[in-house]
Amino acid sequence: MAKHRFFKLHRLALVLGTALALGACAVGPDYHRPAPPATQSYMQEGAPSAMASTPGASGPAQHFNTDMDIPGQWWTLFQSPSLNGLIDDALKQNPDAAAAQQALRQAVETVRAQRGQYFPQISASIDPTRQKTGQVLASGISSNDTIYNLTTVQLSISYMPDLWGANRRQVESLVAQADAQRFQLEATYLTLTSNLVNAAVQEASLRAQIAATQDMIDSQSKILDATQKQSGVGDVSDAGVAAQEAILEQTRASLPALRKQLAQQRDLLAVLAGRTPDQDIGAHFTLDSLQLPQDLPLTLPARLVEQRPDVRMADAQLHAACAQVGVAFAARLPNINITANWGSATDQMHTLFGAGTGFWNIGAAVTAPLFDGGTLKHKQRAAEAAYKQAAEQYRSTVLAALQNVADTLHALQADADAMAASARAERAAARSFDIARKQYAVGDISMVALLNAQVTSRQAQLNLIQARAARYADTVALFQALGGGWWNRHDVAVAP
Repeated sequence: MAKHRFFKLHRLALVLGTALALGACAVGPDYHRPAPPATQSYMQEGAPSAMASTPGASGPAQHFNTDMDIPGQWWTLFQSPSLNGLIDDALKQNPDAAAAQQALRQAVETVRAQRGQYFPQISASIDPTRQKTGQVLASGISSNDTIYNLTTVQLSISYMPDLWGANRRQVESLVAQADAQRFQLEATYLTLTSNLVNAAVQEASLRAQIAATQDMIDSQSKILDATQKQSGVGDVSDAGVAAQEAILEQTRASLPALRKQLAQQRDLLAVLAGRTPDQDIGAHFTLDSLQLPQDLPLTLPARLVEQRPDVRMADAQLHAACAQVGVAFAARLPNINITANWGSATDQMHTLFGAGTGFWNIGAAVTAPLFDGGTLKHKQRAAEAAYKQAAEQYRSTVLAALQNVADTLHALQADADAMAASARAERAAARSFDIARKQYAVGDISMVALLNAQVTSRQAQLNLIQARAARYADTVALFQALGGGWWNRHDVAVAP
């Protein structure tokens, strides 16, 4: 019979709570996502549709395609199996990525914990005591003993109906925060993969610069040998030999800095892949091992706000701030707390659930703030100000995203022009240096003229290498600026 009463009481609390929750309203503003940018272009003169470049040493032309979607693994467009494998390892082992995953898991569990407030809170307790009562007082048990045992078993139910939607707004806010954390995770992935590709490009550039510098050292050493021989027969002065030695040593002096940068890039690649710097990553990168993507996506601004993780994160934070206004508003309104208790108390354990030992109660309390010195009012105003602040931060994030894409487009256009110009300059300088060597061999020009042609050729080689690397790096920047294609991956995290 006692158990039957308990289940009736429990069922009554659940039915009452559900009815009150379904009939309640949620105070505060309902969230609506800001409208996407109305602009159709990133630059005043309009986004370019293609970037021409001279074929041959300057590389292929790149073309923008507004209908092209970004693949989830956009780095595969560089067609480097070594790079693909390194990024796959990094996504599994990088500690920043792992930390972002755990942060998302924490946010999801926080949402689930808050959703538990929709339901009655039920707890059980057992309280065995031994106590003494004064003789002049009536004992609470039938034996009237002054020293006795008392065991109380009690089941308590507490439920606060979500009359004004405070809990729903709190859950809504936490879900939005979990969404923000999900996009933070995607931003972490995008930053990690972009940094890895850029580090690979930088390594490839440094290897090419070291090779070009070493070739120049070999060439200059041969010229020095010839100059010393000519000096021995009186055809070249000591000043000419000293000048050639100075040029050679200056070139040699540039190698340690390049090798230092290469070693640091190798350390960076190892750490990004979740390894210690002393561990060899295996992969080695050259400019020829990386293929420049010829077709590039160009997302319209209205779609950009859907794709950029930072914009989506700002949107989720704005949503969370909006819901907090409702939480603060609901705190100023009356609330109901329903409680129920059922249990048994006896002085003998074997009669704990016997006849006459049971007790129960059910009640409801209505509470309403009457005077708090303006605390709740100002908390609501603070929440409203935070909402407006988040709206301005969202707007700032969108503007920064548009600028980021525009800057990248300008850079890519300039890269194509610089690449073509550097290729022409390198070919002209190489031809000039070849002619100068032949002229010097027959005595038509001075040593100074030869050295000038040599320095010009070396600098043109390095400029071409750097221009080529810049084109790769800015192509990476475009994929990053457009969001990186996370929406096309199969392992995208989903917030509750």
